[in-house]
Amino acid sequence: MQTLLSVSGLSKRFARGAPPVIENVNFSVDEGEIFALLGPSGCGKTTTLRIIGGFERPDEGRIVLNGSELSGPGRHVAAEKRGIGIVFQDYALFPHLSVTQNVAFGVRRVSRSERLRRVDDVLRVVGLSGYGARRPGELSGGQQQRVAIARTLAPNPPLVLLDEPFSNLDALLRQATRQEIRAVLKRAGMTAVLVTHDQEEALSFADRVAVMRGGHIEQVGTPEQVYHRPRTLFVAQFLGRTNLFLSDAEGEVAITPIGRVRLNRRASGSVLLALRPEHLTIESPGTIGTGPCGKIIRREFKGHDITFLIHVSGTEVLVHTDNRMPFVPGDRVHVRALEPAVVLESEAMVRQAEADDAALPGESEAAGADETGAEAAGAETTGAPGAEAAPERADDPEARVARTLHP
Repeated sequence: MQTLLSVSGLSKRFARGAPPVIENVNFSVDEGEIFALLGPSGCGKTTTLRIIGGFERPDEGRIVLNGSELSGPGRHVAAEKRGIGIVFQDYALFPHLSVTQNVAFGVRRVSRSERLRRVDDVLRVVGLSGYGARRPGELSGGQQQRVAIARTLAPNPPLVLLDEPFSNLDALLRQATRQEIRAVLKRAGMTAVLVTHDQEEALSFADRVAVMRGGHIEQVGTPEQVYHRPRTLFVAQFLGRTNLFLSDAEGEVAITPIGRVRLNRRASGSVLLALRPEHLTIESPGTIGTGPCGKIIRREFKGHDITFLIHVSGTEVLVHTDNRMPFVPGDRVHVRALEPAVVLESEAMVRQAEADDAALPGESEAAGADETGAEAAGAETTGAPGAEAAPERADDPEARVARTLHP
């Protein structure tokens, strides 16, 4: 795949002496790829998008699109000259114009017949053939969103920016529209950058995800990579429920409250481990090869699965199982890991890697994983009595977890 968009060393402050909104942001997007910037409010994802679109000037860094520099030292191409398509949260449709007129608005320097042909083509792509005479007020929210997408696609831009485009839709319509728009982008072979705070949206919509926090990118990878192999405590917690264990590692195994577990990479000494609840199972006592015995203290039946909370070795552990697991509160069980535990990197390690990347000549995107974190955004974390979520401030989340697990 050829790189279409390259973002390197991007930094931005909105006032002299103020802390950076984003700092040393690096990533690239390949042709035909859907790339998501995911993070909580205030992490810098929308600022990054606005800089790519030309609506803000970076203090430092470069943006290169299709081999042409859009932003860099002493250079800034205006937003209207970048040829980038943008879909806003509120769709920004003209209420007094028809669907055809809205879609044709951005098509310039072609004949009227060519303009109408392009409009017909993109309306067919987004599934709105026959709706050209209607006005936005006569359409559903999902249809208005597709008109906004069609208007963006009509000029055939090299890159499409999506600024939380599904946030104004209700839950059921949001999921259906998300699937439709992804299919439209893929059919058209478009390259897109999505900004969202919704974890499910990023994981289901994007080909790759950059998880942001505090103006930095914590990790870049496929949805499977960032979910199953989080790099930092923040990524582990922000993307869903997880169990945390401060453990002693030796090589490819570690001693944890649930017994010996395999690790996703070699480590030694004290390490912070993450294990998703669905990567654990429970078994009856006496099963050969199992570890310490624990007690079920809570059971939540959810139809398609069951969540158990188990007290074992002074620690509370979350386990997701299928809906046929027969155990009930009060039962004694063993907890067994089905997958290797993930060894999380400390913030200091990530910052050093970020500095090393910035020192390299040319582009510098850490392969499959980048940068730092903390704010749980509703993700439930267990691992010890009173274990708390990653903090929102830019202090050291690993130290806080260590204090929580071992006060």
